[in-house]
Amino acid sequence: MARHAPAQAQTRPSAPRAVVVGGGIGGLTAAVALHQRGWRVTVLERSSSLAPVGAGISLAPNALRALDVIGAGDEIRELAAWQGDGGMRTPGGRWVARTSAAALAARFGGPLVVLHRAALIDRLAARLPEGTVRTAAAATLVDPGTGTRPALVRTPDGDLEAELVVGADGINSAVRQALFPRHPGPVYSGFTTWRMVIPAPEPAFAAHETWGRGRIWGTQPLKDGRIYAYGAALAPAGERAPDDEKRELLRRFGDWHDPIPALIDAAGPTDVLRHDVHHIAEPLPAFHRGRAVLLGDAAHAMPPTLGQGGNQAIEDAIVLAHHARPEGADLAAYTADRKPRTTAIARKAVQVARLNMMSNRVGIAVRDTVIAALSKAGPALFLRSFDGIADWRPPGQPYASPEVRNPQRTL
Repeated sequence: MARHAPAQAQTRPSAPRAVVVGGGIGGLTAAVALHQRGWRVTVLERSSSLAPVGAGISLAPNALRALDVIGAGDEIRELAAWQGDGGMRTPGGRWVARTSAAALAARFGGPLVVLHRAALIDRLAARLPEGTVRTAAAATLVDPGTGTRPALVRTPDGDLEAELVVGADGINSAVRQALFPRHPGPVYSGFTTWRMVIPAPEPAFAAHETWGRGRIWGTQPLKDGRIYAYGAALAPAGERAPDDEKRELLRRFGDWHDPIPALIDAAGPTDVLRHDVHHIAEPLPAFHRGRAVLLGDAAHAMPPTLGQGGNQAIEDAIVLAHHARPEGADLAAYTADRKPRTTAIARKAVQVARLNMMSNRVGIAVRDTVIAALSKAGPALFLRSFDGIADWRPPGQPYASPEVRNPQRTL
């Protein structure tokens, strides 16, 4: 599949119409995949631009294989920066566990790619025909439609009828609320996060995640020479620093091992983004109703502790397009494919969050001892927790990437 060729594809005037509500990673992936399947696609993004609010994102082999289906996998793999060892450390600097980029790639069939969200957004948007994305376009699902009636979406520029509406509007999804008004929605996970992208300091250092008492810190290199760093800590919902979030990071992590203090020092006060973490604790009864469907955080928001939120949104988009043939979308099959998998991964992310945010000293000592033992037993044992997640393969068609092509294997 030629790179960028899908953006030039012509859609028949009589093709079915799809409206994607939300221009984030999941929404744009769905738009590209549906466009390639022959749908006339419109993306409605309420913000004034597609510039994402956020910093970095980790794409595991499962998401990269999903991107292979739309011809984007190899382009993103080229942005991989982590080539050596990394692992988990204590705040004092002791290595608890070591991981290897080579071991991960060997076990799961590809690399882990950490990149800026803006880079991924730009590359996905470039695969859509001009005029597909409308910014500053708030959308309201008025009618999800039925088997004989199209769905109806209201916008400031008028109403849109569609044979398919994709709710990719995030954790506070208005589409989800319209489809399932009795669902309780997201709940606070108990911790807050900070994220930043800054120039890499000297000397070079290994990628790592450091687990402390009710706090964690992570540092990952980007291909462009910058560093994606993040922190998380137990905190009351809605709490904010009395001065600025950079100083809050120094108070919480300033006495941790190098290079953490230097990374925080290198950030400007406005470089640090803070967001409380919410997740959907009660699974939705389905991911669709009528002609409307949910994906990503709108369907199954989860804590970031497995790094799978954006990855699962990409999987959702590709599986949705697989079931959305132009002659008719089988949304029940999409729910059947995606709901069990994402529910299980979301539950696992909550369990890992409890380990990350552990505050009991005895429990922390036991946790670190177990993780160290698994690491010493070999990378395969330590990486086993991602079995069934990172080894996922998309349905239906051969992969675009020669490195991972396997025409015989489908879901």
